[in-house]
Amino acid sequence: MFQIDLVEKCKKNDRKAQMQLYKQYCDAMFCVSMRYLKNVDDAQDVTQEAFIRAFQKIDQFKAEVTFGAWLKKIVVNKCIDFLKRKHQYYLALDENILNVVDENDWKVDDQVSIEEVKSAIENLPEKYKYVVMLYLIEGYDHAEISEILDITQTASRTQLLRGKNQLRELLKDKRYGTRS
Repeated sequence: MFQIDLVEKCKKNDRKAQMQLYKQYCDAMFCVSMRYLKNVDDAQDVTQEAFIRAFQKIDQFKAEVTFGAWLKKIVVNKCIDFLKRKHQYYLALDENILNVVDENDWKVDDQVSIEEVKSAIENLPEKYKYVVMLYLIEGYDHAEISEILDITQTASRTQLLRGKNQLRELLKDKRYGTRS
């Protein structure tokens, strides 16, 4: 059965179709939750809440993007909401000091592994970490990031630039010690 057919059945409250979509996407959405929450129980809870929300709001799905992309946005928003409830708020940045962001400059030494990059991202301050994760790992643009995190696009760009610079420093320190 095609995905769009499943979605249409879900819109008619077909429980079997809902279960099929759940089975198709639950592992991937759990992985997304784990990237943000780092706790299996919290990630399971948030993933479950995201599916419930998705099925409640499935009439809003217009197939402009894939169902998976639409669901992933719900999962990311649920993760961010969960973190906010745990008092992990984002610090506002002074937007008067702006730099142009070269968003495509993500070059890293070939000897640095993906795991080292992910580990370095985890060590970023939270105000940078989530913007970097949403941009680099999840592939969201600044308009989407600003909506998800409830910040301006300017703040998203600034936080990405600063996060990228700190990420480079963390990777440089990890690879070469504390050279300057």
